[in-house]
Amino acid sequence: MKPYWIALATTIATPAMAQTAPLQPARSSTTYIHAGTLLDRPGQPPRGNSTIIVRDGKVAEIRDGFVPADAGATLIDLRNTFVLPGLVDMHVHLWGIGGDPMRARLEAMTRDRFDNQMTAVANARATLAAGFTSVRDLGGDPRGVRALRDAIDAGVVEGPSITNAGEMISVTGGHGDDGNGLAEDIADMVHSKEINLCDGPDDCRRAVRAQVALGARVIKFAATGGVLSNVSGGLGRAMTPEEMRAIIDTAHALGRKVAAHSHAAEGTKAALEAGVDSIEHGTFLDDETIKLFKTKGAYLVPTEIAPVAALAQARGGALPPATIVKAEAAAAAMAANHRRAYAAGVKVAFGTDTGVSKHGDNATEFALLVKNGLTPTQAIAAATVAAADLLGRDDIGTLAPGKTADIIAVSGSPLEDVTRLEHVDFVMHRGTVAKERPVRM
Repeated sequence: MKPYWIALATTIATPAMAQTAPLQPARSSTTYIHAGTLLDRPGQPPRGNSTIIVRDGKVAEIRDGFVPADAGATLIDLRNTFVLPGLVDMHVHLWGIGGDPMRARLEAMTRDRFDNQMTAVANARATLAAGFTSVRDLGGDPRGVRALRDAIDAGVVEGPSITNAGEMISVTGGHGDDGNGLAEDIADMVHSKEINLCDGPDDCRRAVRAQVALGARVIKFAATGGVLSNVSGGLGRAMTPEEMRAIIDTAHALGRKVAAHSHAAEGTKAALEAGVDSIEHGTFLDDETIKLFKTKGAYLVPTEIAPVAALAQARGGALPPATIVKAEAAAAAMAANHRRAYAAGVKVAFGTDTGVSKHGDNATEFALLVKNGLTPTQAIAAATVAAADLLGRDDIGTLAPGKTADIIAVSGSPLEDVTRLEHVDFVMHRGTVAKERPVRM
């Protein structure tokens, strides 16, 4: 049988084995994609045989059937695949070593920000190869992630489009205080450089403006304690309602949406009442909090893989002792509480907290979402149309004329088996092929 993977309307070689190709200029200004099944609008039924015509990084047309390519155009044959919009992960941490906390701790004294920058480049590449063409980076070196974002946008580095938060804003001693648990001299050195810490509403306004000045396009703050911070302060509310409102109002005035890291229901309720756009984790939920989600129209970003990964790491001795009790509590509570939220119709946007788990494994979150009550259709919509809505982007999430050509393909229908999204065969990012390999027959 003649190899069919990718061809010009004239002739072009087919790759012999799986590979991740570096970003290169498009072979021609127009690309035809023959899709066997096309989920152009997640949440609605897929189309059958279709042709997507891409010009200058945008979807120009979608036609029924397999339309012959014009002379000189590129033809990509995905007739034996399921094609859908590029996925969006609304909670990642690209900066530094991810998914291996023991290695990160062992190398902490020998790595600097330049090492972490190179690792972030590799993490971005792995994320794109996994089918995630856009991400929201919710905490890393502000200058480093901003530089990575701009390099990807310029086509210098391959990776997903990034909406970056800079550093998470936190009260002193809170989840975002990097001095927690450190020896005195090291903690003093760390604190001297932390501009993300704030205490009181006025100081929290200053912290928001500092992150925006460093290039943040979204703001994140720690409403409660966190699992991985090396402090035994628990997962309860850390900020006052007045501090939260100062952060949210300041960010909104500067045109930035706001994400709140939150575990305890008390912290989640205070953040929702203050007008936050999304709650990250939302581990402990009660009926009042679930109702408030719906009243405010805020999104839950579940990150269900994070407590599973953290608990395994804690029990394996890879995390400090102060984290073990918190990891056990979060892992035990999250699944049951999220089931209640999903059943109540809370809006959900896909997010993983990758960096706790390993980069490139983002799609393993889908199986957990389905296990805990979402249908495959709802889980895919959470990673496309819902994520695009939370980002405030109208150019991604669906495939239609004028949309950005962020396109992926898998073998078999993820509407029947959502784990198929863990093995992405083809990735196009902004009209450029970033990954291509022969489809499994």
